[in-house]
Formats: sequence, structure tokens, C-alpha cells
Amino acid sequence: MRSYIVKKDEKCNLLLLDEKNTTVSPIALLKECEPRRVFAFDGKMGAGKTTFIKKLCEEMGTADVVNSPTFAIVNVYDVEQPYKGEVYHFDCYRLKDIREAIDFGAEEYLYSGKYCFIEWPEIIEPLLPENTVWVKIEPMPNGDRQLTIDD
Repeated sequence: MRSYIVKKDEKCNLLLLDEKNTTVSPIALLKECEPRRVFAFDGKMGAGKTTFIKKLCEEMGTADVVNSPTFAIVNVYDVEQPYKGEVYHFDCYRLKDIREAIDFGAEEYLYSGKYCFIEWPEIIEPLLPENTVWVKIEPMPNGDRQLTIDD
């Protein structure tokens, strides 16, 4: 298990700090977890899941607008080298049950070998690959976020 602090600087840029208070690129998290591609983001409403996924996708080189796929369920973003291809961003909040995920083809995305970032993953947990990386985001009293990777 690894922990990081997520905070915003004076220009509202998102910073990821390790236990030594050193700035780390969110891309480093992806590299640390290779070859796994499915990341389940767990946190309360407003914890910062979408904000962190947006930062990840931007650093992966997407020119697409990254936002919560609350109504679409899945957004697809094109990314650049070395991650060239597509990234799938799920928001399972509005799913009533796992059957809805099966109906829209969630398993095809999850087992595609491409990066999948999932908000509200507990709804589709039985469909997730065995090697899914769980990322917990918790608000702290000072406004920062505690990000914990349980792999």
C-alpha cells in the first residue's frame, strides 16, 4: 500500500506528493502498477475522483475534454505516446445493478488491455479483473486529499 497527498498549488494545478513531500507525476502511479490497466477509484461524492482522473488523462496526452461520464457511463479519450490509443473513463454511479454494466459491454472495456479509470467501482466489482488497482481518495480537513493505492 502506498499513500500520497493531492493538493493544489497557488495556480490551482494539481500536485501529487509522496511520503517525502516530493512532487510525483500521476503518470508515475501508472508505471508503478504496470502491467495492470484497470484502476478503481473509491471515494465519497466530491472526494476528487474525477479531478484526479482528469489530471491523469491530461498527462497521458489527451486533447479531449475530460469530465465525469455520469450520464454517458463511459467516456473514451484519445491519448498520445507512450500510451497511444484510448483510455476508458467509467462513472458507475447511475447504474442500478451489474446487469446494466453487462448490457453496455463493460467487460469488453475492462479486458481490452487499455487503461480503464472507474468511479463508483463497487457497483461492478464482480466484473473487475483480479489484478485491478484500487485507489482510495479521502478529503482531509485542510482541503488536501489522501490518495492510497492498495495493490
